[in-house]
Amino acid sequence: MKADIHPDYHEVTVVMTDGTEYKTRSTHGKEGDVIKLDVDPLTHPAWQGGTGKVIEKGQLDKFESRYGGFMSAGVAGGDKKTEEKKEESK
Repeated sequence: MKADIHPDYHEVTVVMTDGTEYKTRSTHGKEGDVIKLDVDPLTHPAWQGGTGKVIEKGQLDKFESRYGGFMSAGVAGGDKKTEEKKEESK
């Protein structure tokens, strides 16, 4: 490996949104820096049941009502226009 091309890997303190802290090693900043998080597993919807909230708001129902039959028409009964074009090309 080439010398002097890698960043300094040192200890930093991470402060979560609820105030808890932990020490870890990072290339961010310099030795002893404090990283305060705006988003972490305590506050982000992805870790707090975010998909359930989307379903509660009716987003899934809205999507299914608009596009629910889009894929099923071609798969289940066959698309009539596609079948007509196949017949014409014979």
